[in-house]
Amino acid sequence: MPTRLQRRLEQKNTESIDMSPLLDVVFILLIFFIVTTVFVKETGVDVDKPQAMTAQQLEQTVILLAITSDGEVFYDSTQIGVAGIRSTIEQLLVSKIRPVVIQADKTVQTQLLLEVIDEAKLAGATTVNLAALSP
Repeated sequence: MPTRLQRRLEQKNTESIDMSPLLDVVFILLIFFIVTTVFVKETGVDVDKPQAMTAQQLEQTVILLAITSDGEVFYDSTQIGVAGIRSTIEQLLVSKIRPVVIQADKTVQTQLLLEVIDEAKLAGATTVNLAALSP
């Protein structure tokens, strides 16, 4: 039969630090960072943008359209073409009015650029901007 001293020593050895509160704090921090993260949608294609002296940084919640040098129009890595611009922008503007930014390659024809701007305006976009690099 173990003595009282032996039982106390065994009880002290089996005690450990409770990790539950630490895990709770870690999960709460994880949820906080997930909720507060801002996700920026990119167009998914590389465009050689022209330079402009008056180029400014715009807010992050914009609708990005890209026009490649081949004349293809992209939104979120998907080729939508000129015909798909109006429906895409109308759906995006239902929840919140946001500006549209067109990232056009410097070799894009003016006629195609104007068609894209017209389609964006007809979809309800109040502000249409062109993306440029600052020198």
